[in-house]
Amino acid sequence: MIHVLGKSNSLFNQFLKEVRSEKIQQDRARFRLNMERLGEIFAYEVSKSLDYDEESVITPLGEANMSVPGSFPILATILRAGLPMHQGMLRYFDQADSAFVSAYRRHHKNDDDFTVEVEYMSSPSVEDRDLIIVDPMLATGSSMVLAHKALLRKGKPKHNHIVALIASHEGVAFVRKNLPSNTTLWIGMIDDELTAQAYIVPGLGDAGDLSYGSK
Repeated sequence: MIHVLGKSNSLFNQFLKEVRSEKIQQDRARFRLNMERLGEIFAYEVSKSLDYDEESVITPLGEANMSVPGSFPILATILRAGLPMHQGMLRYFDQADSAFVSAYRRHHKNDDDFTVEVEYMSSPSVEDRDLIIVDPMLATGSSMVLAHKALLRKGKPKHNHIVALIASHEGVAFVRKNLPSNTTLWIGMIDDELTAQAYIVPGLGDAGDLSYGSK
């Protein structure tokens, strides 16, 4: 299942336009804020697919029956670019556990040739939990697949939710091929081009650098 939020008219596209804008990107604080806002919207949309229980709440005037999440998911993010979106999602899933995976591109002699390396992972048990993995850019899909593989050392999730702001068609296809059937993709927009250096065009640039400065 794939949900592309940018296909529907909403404020989501206003925030997406701003994070893409070369001019607005010069304001690093605003870029991070908009990434957090986009994370909040993703959290709201993902929340519709979770399991809910009936609970009662006492109000000043009586008792009301409410449908609320039966449990909160685990929010995982790929460092460092995913941190602002993770923070936005955590603002909505405020009782969620968090997991962090460090993944980076190791370039070889030919700058176009690289492998994705995962060197750090911190996570609670994901056994029979809804697992949400956040990364702003889904380019080749390798980082997402390797991050998911690393998290499986902590158990088998009940359901996998992959959240990416901008994806390439190649990245979407790679993730669908290499992740289990109990996986849902939540994408902001799918762009048409992936360069030889595996950058999405038009994309938005390097989300990590735009949030926290050049490496």
